[in-house]
Amino acid sequence: MAANEPRTPALRRGAWRSGWYGAAHALPSPNHGPRPADSAVSLIVVHSISLPPGEFGGDQVQALFTNTLDWDAHPYFQQIRGIEVSAHFYVRRDGTPWQFVSCDDRAWHAGASRFRGREQCNDYSVGIELEGLEGGQFEPAQYATLARLCRALARRYPIDAIAGHEHVAPGRKHDPGPGFDWPRLRRLLRWPAGRFAEGALG
Repeated sequence: MAANEPRTPALRRGAWRSGWYGAAHALPSPNHGPRPADSAVSLIVVHSISLPPGEFGGDQVQALFTNTLDWDAHPYFQQIRGIEVSAHFYVRRDGTPWQFVSCDDRAWHAGASRFRGREQCNDYSVGIELEGLEGGQFEPAQYATLARLCRALARRYPIDAIAGHEHVAPGRKHDPGPGFDWPRLRRLLRWPAGRFAEGALG
């Protein structure tokens, strides 16, 4: 099996096993670690990513998260050469979800971050990357998958907030950006406004 080939989900759709979600293609990343013992999973952080920026449909994101990206395949990759990052989930333009790290573990997605006075968001959050360009538009299928995933996470973990990378690392990060429709996601989730980062809903 190639490094970036998905493992067919073995779990019933919507089921969980040790932090792995049955509806997602599982492709384990080495870029993770244990959560602090006292850190409950209470936050969802939404990101956007495409490699190279603005190009969709390839397997470069999967390769990045599994440390198998060919750094010489595109000039842009020299800017990120050698980084070791991951997210828990990645949602393709067609809505297909991938998972790289168990939600019971700490993925390396938010970096230096702070939310509602609490530092180190990686310790207590789940990171979800959407295939897209920072500031660009996202597909209906992605919103639908994201909403299903958020609901599934909230059933398993004590999720009480959702934010963008731009909200937890303001000035340093700007994704998913102004093209992401937070009110649309709220309508799909039917979550109270207080669960969303300040400024997300306009």
